[in-house]
Amino acid sequence: MHQPAILAALFLLGSAPLVCQTNPAGQTENYSGMYMFLRDGEFVQITVEDEGHVTGFVSRYGDSESDRGVFLNQFFKEGKLDGTQLSFVTQVVHGVWFEFKGRVARGAGKTPQDEAYYLLEGTLIESRLLDKKVSSTSHQVTFKSFPKYKETSQSHAPAYD
Repeated sequence: MHQPAILAALFLLGSAPLVCQTNPAGQTENYSGMYMFLRDGEFVQITVEDEGHVTGFVSRYGDSESDRGVFLNQFFKEGKLDGTQLSFVTQVVHGVWFEFKGRVARGAGKTPQDEAYYLLEGTLIESRLLDKKVSSTSHQVTFKSFPKYKETSQSHAPAYD
């Protein structure tokens, strides 16, 4: 009696968008993680959530007079993943914000535990508000993923291979 409702629910659940992408070999791709940013020590953290919604932040060194050398976190105001197409815009911090439009691609790393297993390739626009005027600079960028850790079978401590 409830079987059609259960089958309909299972069908809808099975057809819901996935957080991860499936590649042609049938393996699930999880693009969430840390990627290098513009300078050594800087990074962008990406977390892919339901229906292609992306959260995260850019962690970078300040470069203006008031924040030079200070580590700043700029959280995403919006972010989206559609297939391998990725975009995000950060919040404004000290008059600076970033907008990225590009894609996630496979890099030279052989496993997720290798650097550059994934790459973020695209255009990064850095905008600054100075004297009530916006100045923007566009860069073609490639950000390499940091190695991901996996649990060892003997303990629950992270291990890098």
